[in-house]
Amino acid sequence: MSEILLEAMDVKKHFPVTKGLVLMKQVGAIKAVDGISFTINKGETFGLVGESGCGKTTTSRLILLLESITSGTIFFNGKDITQLSGTELKKYRGSVQAVFQDPYSSLSPRMRVGGIIAEPIVVNHALDKKAVKERVAELLELVGLRSDGAELYPHEFSGGQRQRIAVARALALNPSLIVLDEPVSALDVSIRAQVMNLLHDIQQKTGVTYLLIAHDLAVVKHMSNRIGVMYLGKLVEIAESEELYSNPLHPYTQALLSAALPSHPDDQREEIILPGEVPSPLNPPPGCRFHPRCFQYKPECAESEPPLIEIKSGHWVACHTT
Repeated sequence: MSEILLEAMDVKKHFPVTKGLVLMKQVGAIKAVDGISFTINKGETFGLVGESGCGKTTTSRLILLLESITSGTIFFNGKDITQLSGTELKKYRGSVQAVFQDPYSSLSPRMRVGGIIAEPIVVNHALDKKAVKERVAELLELVGLRSDGAELYPHEFSGGQRQRIAVARALALNPSLIVLDEPVSALDVSIRAQVMNLLHDIQQKTGVTYLLIAHDLAVVKHMSNRIGVMYLGKLVEIAESEELYSNPLHPYTQALLSAALPSHPDDQREEIILPGEVPSPLNPPPGCRFHPRCFQYKPECAESEPPLIEIKSGHWVACHTT
């Protein structure tokens, strides 16, 4: 039985929409994340996929405490992260780190690489300069860079090398969880596999847990143990990686996978073309949010919201037609 590291329970994040300049009045709310529940087990990679605007990045920002939760709870090692303060909050922030999409803007151009990696260590631990320098060298070698690179500036490295530096910084405090927000989408295709393999090797060595947020289904399949599929602020399907790709149950997941590049040029698959646009999160449709675009639509889909239920061991889906 896998041990749960993080558990989200009916988590919501609504951004208020206001009207007026002086006497601002709330006229609605953008339901970016609207009642999602999932778990992430220790040592695994949990992938979160979906179209732009579905709520993936907002979910990661809630976990990183960069946004406040509207309602619901996120537990980390059994503790409610919204109730943490003082020493416990500082400890949590050290236990959960992030690697962002753009390696060009996520590293300060005015700091040497050694200073960038050392900063979280200096802030959180009372170590002497020699110990900090040794730790920085160790982290650079862990991500496949030379230790003397600590004296250089970020602009002296390629995009792939900068992302390795960002990974080294994220590992500085030995975190339990690293949020990978589109970690390779800004890199050249030739470099992506190297960074993905690096992340996998680091996980094997350290046992760190990943939350992988991406829209590239090939990246998610390659790296993830389990995958959650989001649509318009809702989780519509959760399953183990191989199971999801071989047996997608939700119509939206089927459409996503049909549009992805096949793993082999000879693979033939019929592409599912979805009509219309993604509805606005300000005014989502009633019932199942996917029903206006669904090719398996039934009248009840517009009337009641399908719950996320376990169809078979480890495979969850929210759909009236399955």
